[in-house]
Amino acid sequence: MRFVAYQDENGAEAVGRLDGTRVHRLRGVDRIDRAAGDLRAAPAAEDGVELDELTLLPVARPEKVFCVGLNYRAHVEETGRDLPEYPVLFPKFGSSLIGHGAPITLPPESSQVDYEAELAVVIGRAGRRIPRDRAFEHVLGYTIANDVTMRDFQYRTHQWMQGKAWDASTPLGPVLVTADELDPGNLDIALHLNGREMQSANTDRLIFDVPRLIEATSQFTRLEPGDVILTGTPGGVGYRRDPQVFLADGDVVEVTVGGIGTLRNTVRAEG
Repeated sequence: MRFVAYQDENGAEAVGRLDGTRVHRLRGVDRIDRAAGDLRAAPAAEDGVELDELTLLPVARPEKVFCVGLNYRAHVEETGRDLPEYPVLFPKFGSSLIGHGAPITLPPESSQVDYEAELAVVIGRAGRRIPRDRAFEHVLGYTIANDVTMRDFQYRTHQWMQGKAWDASTPLGPVLVTADELDPGNLDIALHLNGREMQSANTDRLIFDVPRLIEATSQFTRLEPGDVILTGTPGGVGYRRDPQVFLADGDVVEVTVGGIGTLRNTVRAEG
């Protein structure tokens, strides 16, 4: 099944089941990450609304967002680093997330705002110290992320958080596809900037797959329903190109993942 989070006519958050192009609101459910076990069985309104008519929100409102760096060999090679032996992890916050169609804002402090196409995992069942052979039991579903990065802040120190966790910078959506419908280990992923392909890969090239990432993160903290894991980006990021490519006002960024869809956002200068 496919679900979206959106803003209703009163400005409140709502959750709907997507059937074709129409969204049927779930009764008694206003947040995907607070009703993870009940989504599939939740009753839905018979009357639907066209998806294109809705203001979409991030498909989850996570307590914790785990990001994985250097998880595709091509991206590791373009950075000139060694292959990691343990997942490179860093955090984002719930305040970093925006929905499909919302503007990616360029802060005046940064002149090196970059894109990163990623498959995102949404946790549906809480757990701690989850073994990899039980990891999929804890997955609600999958969605798409654009791990927008302020490179000139990221590389100010050896820690990356200050370049990664800007408010209202990270698109997540447009839909959540339940785990039973996808194999996260074999999905095409691509990013287009103003129609030009900048990144292209398949998730079968992940160095650390989804079960390993769930195993690693749950070892040191309890995963909760709605928590999100961004699984890493392929090669082709703007910072590593020659000449470098950074996002500019008016750009349109589209991230496509097979079986999920396309996450599309326009870039706007803040203010």
